[in-house]
Amino acid sequence: MMACLREKAFPAMVIIPERLAEACHRVPERNAWLERLPDAIRQLQDRWSLSLGVPFDSGEMSCAWVAPVVCADGTHAVLKLGMPHFEGAHEIQALRFWDGGPTIRLLEADVDLNAMLLEECQPGTALRALPEPEQDVIVAGILRRLWRRPAAPHPFRPLSAMTTHWAEETIATAPKWPDAGLVREGLRLLDALSRPSADDVVLATDLHAGNVLRAQREPWLVIDPKPFVGDRAYDATQHLFNCKSRMLASAEATIGKVADLLGVDEERIRLWMFARSAAEPRDTWDDDSVALARVLA
Repeated sequence: MMACLREKAFPAMVIIPERLAEACHRVPERNAWLERLPDAIRQLQDRWSLSLGVPFDSGEMSCAWVAPVVCADGTHAVLKLGMPHFEGAHEIQALRFWDGGPTIRLLEADVDLNAMLLEECQPGTALRALPEPEQDVIVAGILRRLWRRPAAPHPFRPLSAMTTHWAEETIATAPKWPDAGLVREGLRLLDALSRPSADDVVLATDLHAGNVLRAQREPWLVIDPKPFVGDRAYDATQHLFNCKSRMLASAEATIGKVADLLGVDEERIRLWMFARSAAEPRDTWDDDSVALARVLA
């Protein structure tokens, strides 16, 4: 766990990491959430009888305010308040759905505030500290435990809701596309691959080695799930995108190994990887994602 490196102080000693503040200031809805955040933290501190520590401020802490806390009974936990975020809208419901196992355990929650009191991970070392081939095995084992069909009714959106949201953003930036044919094929596949199936399960969608932490209840626990219901093959993609050098050097072999570990169709993963590389929205189109899309095309 990292101490706050660059901070912005609000009244009554509520500290807001600068990366989070910067991310919020770009979007009016998130900026309004940021203005309410100190009051929400103090409200939860009183309600759940928490002693607050310094919020975490790693490079990935840009979508939520997260801090270590100590409960009245001496239990060490983590308080998390998520900013308005399309992909992470049902994190609380997902943690309730999985109810522990390989995911972080939810101790308390306030859906209106998108606030969670979470089990602490100790020592909290990220899985990315291990070599990538070892990460493959651990990530695959976790995903196979997570994949379950939800009983109706359930709150989770279909994966097509996310891919449609992405497609709208990408189409809006059409003048910046470096290869229109590549992007259009990616958009076509995002639509085709995300169509509902009777075999769909609840996906984590953002499971990579930075979101898997060393713990005591289990050797490794998942944090920050962004749940959607859809194709199992999609859930391989976020880990593979975090293995950038291997993917650019040997995409077919890397995808094949992960597909075997997951027990899913290798070609299906390849198509998802191509679609995301080619057509997922981004700030700049001059990056390794375009190069990877061309490798996978």
